[in-house]
Amino acid sequence: MAVATQSLEELCINSIRFLAIDAVEKAKSGHPGLPMGAAPMAFVLWDRFMRYNPKNPNWFNRDRFVLSAGHGCMLQYALLYLTGYDGVTIDDLQQFRQWESVTPGHPENFETDGVEVTTGPLGQGIANGVGLAMAEAHLAARFNKPDATIVDHYTYVILGDGCNMEGVSGEACSLAGHLGLGKLIALYDDNHISIDGSTDLAFTEDVGKRFEAYGWHVKHVESGNTDLEAINDAIAAAKAVTDKPSLIKVTTTIGYGSPNKANSHAVHGAALGGDEVEATRKHLGWEYEPFVVPDDALNHFRKAVERGTEAEAAWNQTLEDYKAKYPEQAAEFEQITSGQLPEGWEKALPTYTPEDKGVATRKHSQATLNALAPVLPQLIGGSADLAPSNLTLLNISGDFQKGQYENRNLRFGVREHGMGAICNGIALHNSGLIPYGATFLIFTDYMRAAIRLSALSEAGVIWVMTHDSVALGEDGPTHQPVETIASLRTIPNLVVLRPADGNETSGAYKVAIERRNAPTLLAFTRQGLPNLAGSSIEAATKGAYVLSDSDGTPDIILIGTGSEVSLCVQGAEQLREEGKKVRVVSMPSWELFEAQDEAYRESVLPKAVTKRLAVEAGVSFGWCRYLGSEGDMISIDRFGVSAPGGVAMAKFGYTVENVVAKAKALLG
Repeated sequence: MAVATQSLEELCINSIRFLAIDAVEKAKSGHPGLPMGAAPMAFVLWDRFMRYNPKNPNWFNRDRFVLSAGHGCMLQYALLYLTGYDGVTIDDLQQFRQWESVTPGHPENFETDGVEVTTGPLGQGIANGVGLAMAEAHLAARFNKPDATIVDHYTYVILGDGCNMEGVSGEACSLAGHLGLGKLIALYDDNHISIDGSTDLAFTEDVGKRFEAYGWHVKHVESGNTDLEAINDAIAAAKAVTDKPSLIKVTTTIGYGSPNKANSHAVHGAALGGDEVEATRKHLGWEYEPFVVPDDALNHFRKAVERGTEAEAAWNQTLEDYKAKYPEQAAEFEQITSGQLPEGWEKALPTYTPEDKGVATRKHSQATLNALAPVLPQLIGGSADLAPSNLTLLNISGDFQKGQYENRNLRFGVREHGMGAICNGIALHNSGLIPYGATFLIFTDYMRAAIRLSALSEAGVIWVMTHDSVALGEDGPTHQPVETIASLRTIPNLVVLRPADGNETSGAYKVAIERRNAPTLLAFTRQGLPNLAGSSIEAATKGAYVLSDSDGTPDIILIGTGSEVSLCVQGAEQLREEGKKVRVVSMPSWELFEAQDEAYRESVLPKAVTKRLAVEAGVSFGWCRYLGSEGDMISIDRFGVSAPGGVAMAKFGYTVENVVAKAKALLG
């Protein structure tokens, strides 16, 4: 094929392909096959359907695009450059996968303008897309009027065979079908190849029928390599279906255009190699040097700038008209979407005294959520089928369901992993919504990938976890999270809090609400706890503080977290009666304490006091940093046991008597 015979659309599609080929080849690393095969569907989507403004990547009413098959990220980087995003230049494409590049090996929203969510672990992106679509549906239902539509955008996802194999996609897409999210449109790159080889080795189900069973509208484009009009018609048909999400199965050839490696796993995850690059150039009639885009193609792509500018200007005018007609609703809309918290919101946080009845911290969490819901209209969330146990329902609202998207209680069903990825999508919609997701602490194991990605993606999700220790009792070791808190503390950018009473619970929520660019995990008890003298919201936000003390330098410091702090308080009282100088430190959060300056940390845990006893109903892993050479700990370095909660705690040594005995042993 000679260059002169290529149509403008072929030039554009091949521009995508060869930018991907050249970038992967220069890096000697990457996945060229997907961009080569998916270029036609991506071109039709970005050129004919998507609304976006390359000069303002964060325009509120833009369509959201998610490349769930994130290994093929050169497809997205090429499109961002070609359509005129200032944040991705031709030089950036040449730095693909290099140190401090804005074109990393998988899409990262915090690195690259125009990338909505961080993808790479397969299935996460399509599940994030469900969250993005839920955010759009919620805001549209709350603020659109019959004569004024200010929230109106689609979420488009390109996913692959691997995404459809991963369980998280099934969880999220099942919920999306139940909810009838009509503005979610997924294009499935059906190329039959994974890293191992043909998908026939392990994946032969009828994906279309599965999605139909989920309640999706499904179309099949049989010739996705060349039939642009069929792709166009399928997307148009999907947009016309307003009461169901849509899956468009687009059958393609991975590595299309490569004479010797197309339709094989050889082109999935490795550079083509110099000889095959040249052979592909010849086969597709591409006579341009590496990283050179023909002017006709670039000029056509760059029309996106004018389209986007006009679309945003029209929306801005619509918003001005809305403000004039509906000033109160407009003010709330702008407050939420600004990402700023309402002034004085923290005054709604409940406070407690020791005279107030002691209850489980999960009940304090319930009280706090319901105190905050009226003053934080952006707060939205729910539980993975455990709302009666997690106590996460907002009394101010009904359930978010099909036709009732304005409501703020999300019902995720028994889908922890899907819930996690969906909450990430809601947070990364960049509309100011504050999502929370709840389950038992032990089941963070089912959603750890999503929690890790919330931390990586700088997504301000609040993870509400209850039943945080062996004190939950008879359900036994399958439900008792002895190692879970320790493992969660290893995730960078995640703050974990285990509050000891009502004030610390309010303090934990204060931290979580204010952390809009990072996630926070709150771990609450099932059993009742006293409200402690000396606790406060402000003290809890520092991560650790002196809850009670003796005059002079302490002989020993007792350090507790969560439900074990009250044991330390009672143990200290007995030790003081025997003439010991005892300091009690409540440490709801390691991460927050480590963020304080050295002077503050020294004031709480002075290095000169080497006798320390930590008390936490979990494994001892990591506590050595606070115990020093003469410290000890009451911990559980084994799995739990089925027994009444109080019995389990006592048998594992969580009694005042054992705290006193351990402290005396340290004091000699």
